[in-house]
Amino acid sequence: MKDLVRKHVLGIKPYIAGKPIEETKRQLGLKQVIKLASNENPFGASPKAVIAMKRCLSGINRYPDSQGYYLKKRLARHFKLEPENFVLGNGSDELIDLLIKTLVEPDESIVTSEGTFLEYEIVSAANDRKVKKAPLRYFKYDLGAILKLVDKKTKLIFIANPNNPTGTYVTKYEVAEFLSSLPENVMVVFDEAYDTFIDVDDYPDSLSYFKRKKNVVILKTFSKAYGLAGLRLGYLIANAELVHFIERVRQPFNVNILAQAAGLAAMEDKKFLKKTRRLTLQGKNFIYDQLSSMGLGFLPSETNFILIDTGKDGVEVFKSMLKFGVIVRDMKQYGLKNFIRVTIGTQKENERFVRVLRKVLKEKS
Repeated sequence: MKDLVRKHVLGIKPYIAGKPIEETKRQLGLKQVIKLASNENPFGASPKAVIAMKRCLSGINRYPDSQGYYLKKRLARHFKLEPENFVLGNGSDELIDLLIKTLVEPDESIVTSEGTFLEYEIVSAANDRKVKKAPLRYFKYDLGAILKLVDKKTKLIFIANPNNPTGTYVTKYEVAEFLSSLPENVMVVFDEAYDTFIDVDDYPDSLSYFKRKKNVVILKTFSKAYGLAGLRLGYLIANAELVHFIERVRQPFNVNILAQAAGLAAMEDKKFLKKTRRLTLQGKNFIYDQLSSMGLGFLPSETNFILIDTGKDGVEVFKSMLKFGVIVRDMKQYGLKNFIRVTIGTQKENERFVRVLRKVLKEKS
């Protein structure tokens, strides 16, 4: 069978998702498991979104609106743009794939960073496109180093801001300088999956850059703060002309009926969004204090997760915590040997995470 597979597929290292709760319970015989590995919303989904989904269940025998008319119209009103500036996707992953398929020729390349969202490289490899990666600088995107990798064959740049898995961000001053030096025929994609959790004053207003430059694309998602990860709903903001071409590549009915209804309702649930943000920031500060008291290094994060230097083998720490029913993410796939990444949970989950981490590290000391 290997002989039948396209050569570039053989070299792809697949994305390793966070371990599921039910699988962990089954394998280890545990009754209580908490998952703090996939940056999901621990507070559930928007109640308004749940009600909206229930209302449209009777219509699931029909195909969804392929264009997502009402959701695009609502997004346009929110951002003060036009519906023609939006493409809906089955999660951001599909949108990354659509951008590459639409823009990057076989002999052209994609630039991003090391230590960032793995799907940029995986989806590029699946499309048989070359990726060049600049090193992180102090666990942060180095936009100057990225610029140095740009050449005549560069078509697309991916910048996760804030970055996953480090939680760091590039400032509005860095982005302004970067864009002023970037050729206009190179598209730059700002992936802002975690922008709802930003709590700093110098985060860039990517929408203002988008309005001034045709080569800026913005990715956003309903998976994180809105709590709709299981529905896989994301969207991109782009120049209307580019959207027109992306729509030629997009598969029809890629966003299902439930996802469209939930996304539309979630946008009206400001109370839930405010609660998610408030409790996430509180939980993050609690874990910061606990990690500091344990003498552990960690990166201040502008997301709903924290990257932690355990001082031990991260895979072993992950496995040991798993035995106590706490799922975190080891960072082996990112080349960070002693690190784990933990999602901010409910206060009860955060306290359990800290107790188990203390216990595991004490056993390994």
